[in-house]
Amino acid sequence: MKERGEPELSLVDAHHHLWDLGAVRYPWLMEKGVRRFFGDPTPIQKNYLLADFRRDIGALPVRQSVHVQVGAAADQSVAETRWLQGVAKAGGMPGAIVAFCDLAAADAPAVLDAQRAYPNVRGIRQIIGRSTEEDKKTGSDALLADPRWRRNLARLPAMGLTFDLQLVPPQLPQTIELLEKLPELRVALCHCGSPWDRSAAGLAFWRRGIERLAELPHAYCKLSGFGMFDPDWDARRVRDVVGPAIDAFGPSRCMFGSNFPVDRLYRTYGFVWAQYRSLIDEFSASEQAAMLGDTARRFYRL
Repeated sequence: MKERGEPELSLVDAHHHLWDLGAVRYPWLMEKGVRRFFGDPTPIQKNYLLADFRRDIGALPVRQSVHVQVGAAADQSVAETRWLQGVAKAGGMPGAIVAFCDLAAADAPAVLDAQRAYPNVRGIRQIIGRSTEEDKKTGSDALLADPRWRRNLARLPAMGLTFDLQLVPPQLPQTIELLEKLPELRVALCHCGSPWDRSAAGLAFWRRGIERLAELPHAYCKLSGFGMFDPDWDARRVRDVVGPAIDAFGPSRCMFGSNFPVDRLYRTYGFVWAQYRSLIDEFSASEQAAMLGDTARRFYRL
């Protein structure tokens, strides 16, 4: 990853997961034989601890990381954060935690208070959209219109919390309309906005949406999760997503994440970061440093 004479970068993995099935209950990791929107989860339905993550990192200069909530049972969301804070204290990672709260629940304000009491908590993620089929089952596609959900989302800036936004492209117009009314809420778009439809028409629709979202100065973009949409991905195959995303948001509002261990189903950690580097070779050293670490440090206050 490093050319001769080139200064070594200090990388930040802006989107990864850890789990201990003995410490926290994760229904989707315990449910056997069910195919998910990203494929067959069987190979990762086991503990993935910090030691496993560090083994995947290997010799790469990943100095800091951002952990994003990963589907713990609703009544386990604070337990997940408590476990992660202990992991971070003992092992130095993750430096930032994006926790879960059901913003549509009556007890959301209390849960938010409990989550932000942990020093590494920086934000909240509640997935709005994964895929059409799963969203119909979970009801997540109705959250954007839920008055209580919208009120609690609006609470986050005053609580010092950001929001990790995972959706599917058809939800972008309604989401943008909402975020225009919340200019103080800093938002990180997960996985480039999940561009499932890679046809010319699908990409054109997705691109219009992210260009509109990028007009909001408080919106950022995570370049991550490519294996979920294209198991055979490489730099060449995702250039039509990464290029427009960087064009829209600019390097100062883009950050890379591994989405491990979910994307471990398809690629090694070293492969992922090597492809990221090749995708941004034409950018200046400072722009590369932003996307590979500095943007994430600034957004998540690492």
